[in-house]
Amino acid sequence: MYIYGASGHGRAIIDLIDAYEKIHGIFDDNPRVDELLGYPVLGPIPQNFKFNSDLIIAIGDNRMRKFIAEKLNSRVKFANIIHDTAIFSRRAEIGAGCVVMEGAIIKVNSTIGDHVIVNTGASIDHDCTIGDFAHIAPQVTLCGGIQVGEGTLVGANTVVLPGVKIGNWCTVGAGSVVVHDIPDGYKWIGNKLVTPLVTQVA
Repeated sequence: MYIYGASGHGRAIIDLIDAYEKIHGIFDDNPRVDELLGYPVLGPIPQNFKFNSDLIIAIGDNRMRKFIAEKLNSRVKFANIIHDTAIFSRRAEIGAGCVVMEGAIIKVNSTIGDHVIVNTGASIDHDCTIGDFAHIAPQVTLCGGIQVGEGTLVGANTVVLPGVKIGNWCTVGAGSVVVHDIPDGYKWIGNKLVTPLVTQVA
């Protein structure tokens, strides 16, 4: 497997896979980074590089992950990583380029889009839909029938009540309790909706 991204999320990815998966190369555009957990960082991906294995984009920023995925989409197959301790229903679906971290739970009839991060200990209950490039942070609880839009970040230890719809490119602050729908591009902090984000829907 190849890894794109040599920062904190890259370290988390290496720690998930290097006991059983050969890492063929790590790429990053930052010229000051030359190694990651003992693995050499090869720099940017060369223009004519031929991938002989799958790639995972190990970048936590949702917009940057989307930009890179679209740039490389025609050149490589994207890998999924699902940790052994995660519980993933055989009646749930997942796209490409996703990471499901330790202890995460994804229940029946849920659908996970492309390049989604489901972080440590997050719980996604039945019939949820998670849009492409979203990030469900550590210890989030999504109750049944929730929709999370493209590029949205649901912050750590948040609880989202059943049936809530969260729009595209939203941010939900850590420790929030979401009780109502959130329109595209808005922020939710604590138990209330606040002003839209400066950068609106992509």
